[in-house]
Amino acid sequence: MRIALLGGTGDIGEGLALRWGVGTDHELAVGSRDAEKASRAAADYRETIAERGADATVVGASNADATEGADVVVLSVPPDHVVATIESVADTLADGAIVVSPAVAMARDGDGFHYDRPETADSVTAVAARAVPDGVAVVGAFHNLSANRLATLDAPLGVDTLVVGDDEDAAATVADLAEQIEGLRAVRAGPIANAAEVEGLTPLLINVATNNDGMHHLGVRFE
Repeated sequence: MRIALLGGTGDIGEGLALRWGVGTDHELAVGSRDAEKASRAAADYRETIAERGADATVVGASNADATEGADVVVLSVPPDHVVATIESVADTLADGAIVVSPAVAMARDGDGFHYDRPETADSVTAVAARAVPDGVAVVGAFHNLSANRLATLDAPLGVDTLVVGDDEDAAATVADLAEQIEGLRAVRAGPIANAAEVEGLTPLLINVATNNDGMHHLGVRFE
């Protein structure tokens, strides 16, 4: 499977690339608005993966070139870049491709972080679903993970990721990809209509981590 990580030079993109790189044989394409930056990041990821004794295919390219031929496209970009990123790769998104949105919109004040519901939809996942071309499914996943913990291969995960999607087959595919990462369990949370509740967990986790010692890389596990 070819997985494109758009904005893949950031923390969440790095973490997913490294975890899939050491644990699977998927072809990984790291995308960026700056193709040279993506190529440098891909080289760094390959080196880290090779140090773990794995041989992964990790290439760097522009977002559009990374998307070309991808089965799954992860929007590893800030929430306010989601629509623009989708629009920039719309011509290269294959019919039947799956777009994954892990972005969470948050605001911060003196009390901490708060969920910042988008103006045009109930959630960032729903914003992405409205922006993709016909024939492309959107799934929300990886919202509540600590990006630093994900990118630190020595750090055990032992956490869950909630998966939302209106297309059952697409959601199942993303859940399976999530569980190919050691220590990560996918838990289905229903359709995209439930994405706001899922995304809203992220500022809560950050606030808990900020206010308690030893919880810097906090995650969730449902028992």
